[in-house]
Amino acid sequence: ICTLRKEDLQSVDGIPCFLIRPHAETGWAPKTEAGNRVVPVHSKLIEAGVLVLKETTNGPYLIPGLETSKQGVRGAALGRAFSLLKTRIGLPAEITFHSFRHTVSTQLRNADANIREVWIDRLLGHEATHKSQGTTTYLTSISTANLKQTIEAISCPETAFANMTI
Repeated sequence: ICTLRKEDLQSVDGIPCFLIRPHAETGWAPKTEAGNRVVPVHSKLIEAGVLVLKETTNGPYLIPGLETSKQGVRGAALGRAFSLLKTRIGLPAEITFHSFRHTVSTQLRNADANIREVWIDRLLGHEATHKSQGTTTYLTSISTANLKQTIEAISCPETAFANMTI
């Protein structure tokens, strides 16, 4: 999230999407080939104004002002702030920022029966858990509309977006 550049927010098949892909200029890249992906922007983020960031922020990144650590991690301070907050509100140590990704995975797998496992894996940048001949050999792409349907199945308490403005 912290490494998303303005150019990584694009319309794909008429749907606003984040493009998760290597950044040649900084050397950053997803950890696996499956990490290169298209992630439609959730409607709640659109309502909060995320699309405006592309035109209104200075510099190359969607989220401006994040420092880069000595190890080259952009937004490391954000991770530390999350750790302090979770400790202050009493969350267990095993809860990490990455835990949100696992929560999304679980929520989608328990959601609507019209959401396919392979769509979830593609959205999250996971290697396909279903390794049939059909998915490994013949599945070349998943429509942006199906990925949008999948992203919209993610829900969170309305209070999470209540005071969010970008």
